[in-house]
Amino acid sequence: MKIYKTSEIKNIALLGSKGSGKTTLAEAMLYECGVIKRRGTVEAGTTVADYFPVEKEYGSSVFSTVFYAEFNGKKLNVVDCPGADDFVGNAITALNVTDTGVIVINGQYGVEVGTQNIFRTATSLNKPVIFALNQLDGEKADYENVVEQMREIFGSRITPIQYPIACGAGFNSIIDVLIMKKLTWGPDGGAPKVEDIPADQAERAQELHKALVEAAAENDESLMEKFFESEHLTEDELRLGIRKGLIDRSIYPVFCVSAAKDMGVRRMMEFLGNVVPFVDDMAAPCNTADEEVKPDANGPLSLYVFKTTIEPHIGEVSYFKVMSGTLHAGDDLDNVTRGSKERLAQIYCVCGQIKTPIDALEAGDIGATVKMKDVRTGNTLNQKGLDWEYDFIQYPAPKYQRAVRPVTESDAEKLNQILTRMHEEDPTWTIEQSKELKQTILSGMGEFHLRTLKWRVENNDKLPIIFEEPKIPYRETITKASRADYRHKKQSGGAGQFGEVHLIVEPYSEGMPAPDTYKFGNQEFKMNVRDTQEIPLAWGGKLVVCNCIVGGAIDSRFIPAIVKGLMDRMEQGPLTGSYARDVRVCIYDGKMHPVDSNEISFRLAGRNAFSEAFRNANPKVLEPVYDVEVFVPADVMGDVMSDLQGRRAIIMGMNSENHFEKISAKVPLKEMASYSTALSSITGGRSSFTMKFASYELVPGDVQERLLKEYAEKSGNDE
Repeated sequence: MKIYKTSEIKNIALLGSKGSGKTTLAEAMLYECGVIKRRGTVEAGTTVADYFPVEKEYGSSVFSTVFYAEFNGKKLNVVDCPGADDFVGNAITALNVTDTGVIVINGQYGVEVGTQNIFRTATSLNKPVIFALNQLDGEKADYENVVEQMREIFGSRITPIQYPIACGAGFNSIIDVLIMKKLTWGPDGGAPKVEDIPADQAERAQELHKALVEAAAENDESLMEKFFESEHLTEDELRLGIRKGLIDRSIYPVFCVSAAKDMGVRRMMEFLGNVVPFVDDMAAPCNTADEEVKPDANGPLSLYVFKTTIEPHIGEVSYFKVMSGTLHAGDDLDNVTRGSKERLAQIYCVCGQIKTPIDALEAGDIGATVKMKDVRTGNTLNQKGLDWEYDFIQYPAPKYQRAVRPVTESDAEKLNQILTRMHEEDPTWTIEQSKELKQTILSGMGEFHLRTLKWRVENNDKLPIIFEEPKIPYRETITKASRADYRHKKQSGGAGQFGEVHLIVEPYSEGMPAPDTYKFGNQEFKMNVRDTQEIPLAWGGKLVVCNCIVGGAIDSRFIPAIVKGLMDRMEQGPLTGSYARDVRVCIYDGKMHPVDSNEISFRLAGRNAFSEAFRNANPKVLEPVYDVEVFVPADVMGDVMSDLQGRRAIIMGMNSENHFEKISAKVPLKEMASYSTALSSITGGRSSFTMKFASYELVPGDVQERLLKEYAEKSGNDE
């Protein structure tokens, strides 16, 4: 296979909502380039892209698929991404390692929530975008309506390159206003018949051509001058202007295709090969030292591993982009991320599960290697002595959690190893061993995302596992001041144990004044603060301890032991066993014994005095509350609102945003456990949401009573 120069390489991400037809389009692209001799179908499970067993099981893409196409002397590296919002991590990765996004839109349904999410990501990364209107042969296809919708949502930069003469079952010809020709296909698609534009389409075609010329000319002064003089540009000049417009994101070209019938695909690929920016046209990425790394084939050798996976019949495969230099098969490189050394004995150009060996890959190219010793997703491999490293991919916070455990408890260690490997393959799967909840918490982007992991663990690794609803990390605090004392006394022959602690607890808030005087009943307690400890808690909030001992009632050497006793109870609150937070404790009196007093005595006395005072301080349970934003079509907004209100949500606001309604709400985490699945069911998968931790808030009285009752029953059973 030919070794392509950096100036001949284009990297493209194939994106779109679920059901837009990306995998079918990828299949048609491969067929048009001669990579495959026959087009497979998603329904039959015979496509190049969906080759993993789990994808065949579900009948939809789960992983991104890398493939290349040699077309008109250019190499197009394409990353085909899953459309489901649960697998958005793949799209984010693809846009970071490619230079142009082709967003596929289902011509029957128009712009969907997923389309907008992908466009936002492309915008945040400043990537050029091309739109492909697919399925224009569908009975509900409506080109005019979809383009109008796109203009309203994405702005005036939407620039049609083509338009269909008819949609629906009669779709077989388009007018291309870049080359100003009519393209017509037979029933089997493929190469079109190229004809002059018919008279009844001439006026519209000329109008759109003029708009295209004007949009292209705006990106180059010399082209603008020529446009003002003649209102005409040659085809080459148009391509130059459009390429600059793509780089500046001032043009979003729109193409018309039927991927299933292979109509319009070849023409779109000609555009990708001739017009889309090359690797070295785009702004260079930066390494972690904020140094630009230009795609220079003669520069120092540096690779970024953007994907690792275990593939059928092959084993571990590492996909990489050559950031700089020229990689040769057999090169020895340093993994600067993990401090290890690797030899890339064989390198490949990739087309799905087809791996073609190649001798070298230049800067900007994408390839793969197999059976690396110690390489993970996100690692940087460099030539010896080079310290560059990359960390430019930022993933969104997970939205769905499940506690996971093996059916057989003895398989716990094996499960942890598998989950660690899965996270290394897909960083949007995160694993936490929660000491607080005593559970392994698995987080992902949605129910389908985690269900896919479960399928792989049970079918590929043959390890049955159980998903459970995670426990909620509640917190405990107090709402008023309270006093208590406790004497710990134990005699068992010889030296005994003795310690007595008197303390006052109260709610703590930042900036509150130092303790002064407290009154409980008819008694008044004057505090004389000797020193104060502020202990930031790992789970949030603080414990503040004021030593107010006077007259040597308790020796200062026992104060640390008392604080340990307080922390024992802060780590296991008296109400529900949850972490406690935001409490100030004044230790103001006590007693000790010259022989029997020791650290354990005062630790136990402090712990028990704190428990009693805490229970008398009108304690409350706090629950985590999240800021939730839901994007939904207007026709189901009422149903979504009703569902949120049933989840104890507080609606903070509503507004329209690009044909969709955005609902902002604060929702307790407890109520979000199954929200991903419920929202998909209510809206038919046409919605998305984000959630971010906001604060801890008091639970309602009935919820607190239930939690206390459950904890009391559990504690009784444990005993």
